[in-house]
Amino acid sequence: MEDTTEIRRIENLHKYGILDTPADGCYDEMTSLATKIFDVPISIITLVDTDRIWFKSSYGLDVEEIPRSPGLCSSAILSDDLYIVENARLDPRTMANQLVSGLMGLQFYAAAPLKTLDGYFLGTFCIIDQQPRTMTVKESSMLRQLSRIVMDHFDLKLQSRLMVQEIQHNLSNG
Repeated sequence: MEDTTEIRRIENLHKYGILDTPADGCYDEMTSLATKIFDVPISIITLVDTDRIWFKSSYGLDVEEIPRSPGLCSSAILSDDLYIVENARLDPRTMANQLVSGLMGLQFYAAAPLKTLDGYFLGTFCIIDQQPRTMTVKESSMLRQLSRIVMDHFDLKLQSRLMVQEIQHNLSNG
């Protein structure tokens, strides 16, 4: 039987109505900016669904989704803080991961969880490099801030959609 926390997390994810939506310039601007801020080739806003990791926005990677397992984002949403892999070939959490050993050659991964107001982790804002590296305190703070900005946008879009639905309901019953 599936963990009730995971069931509620997935319900929250679907409540936002973001999965499989078209590209959005706002999020694309954020991932583009992140590659410049952190000097990395890849930046992604991910949403972790039941069986896949869907990319709301990605810069430097031409993929819309990957299987949930063995995705790094699935591990990252288990943490309330940053999930950082400084040298993936030496880190026991990632040595066998196909993103590390395969063609992508991932060596560095850092992700800040996308956390709802009621504490559910929907996905991540992550940055990726093909070279090992470390993150400074300032960089860590900026990645956390970017994830909070993404969640602010998700929340604003959700509230707008709910408000429009309420207005339409009132007009039709009116």
